[in-house]
Amino acid sequence: MVELSGAEAVAARKIFGDRLDLATRYVEHLATSGIERGLIGPREVPRLWERHVLNCAVVAELIDDGAKVADVGSGAGLPGLTLALAREDLEVTLIEPLERRVAWLEEVVMDLRLDNVEIMRARAEQAVGKVECDVVTARAVSALNTLAGLTIPLLGGEGELLAIKGRSAADEVEKAAKVIRKLGGVETEVLPAGTGILAEPTTVVRIRVSRSRG
Repeated sequence: MVELSGAEAVAARKIFGDRLDLATRYVEHLATSGIERGLIGPREVPRLWERHVLNCAVVAELIDDGAKVADVGSGAGLPGLTLALAREDLEVTLIEPLERRVAWLEEVVMDLRLDNVEIMRARAEQAVGKVECDVVTARAVSALNTLAGLTIPLLGGEGELLAIKGRSAADEVEKAAKVIRKLGGVETEVLPAGTGILAEPTTVVRIRVSRSRG
């Protein structure tokens, strides 16, 4: 079992509430079959909670009630599955092109009995027009100037992209500014998620997209 430290336990309880047991089972999947099947590196086990699950799940605080979320390049379900666990009101579609990862995600979702999650085997560009969403999320997919072109079209001209980024977020925003405007982005900001919950908040780039461009 992957143990939670004192601070991690407090944060996990705040984020997942009465679904913490489900989140714990998800982490166990990551630490066992997730490693065996190459979705997570074995060195990540001691920091699965802090660096991966909690770091992703706090992004839920930036998402409106009842939103439809498409998570691009879900891989091991980060951040998509953590958002579905943290927020039962969200409808989450995990978009992942690799068959072995899709098979693993299906097994985990079935085991956790998550009825607010769907899984689509596709590349992001193949999912355009096939998935309805208000929010697109992504983590560690690509640099923002490339990621914007892969994700923003999924919104159909209206909604938000929430991209988990690191310290280079502001530089990426600057380099991608022209691409973002061309794709209909009307507002781009770098936000912290999990302030007061995590020792080191998660850095998120939020891009608002609007047909009216206003």
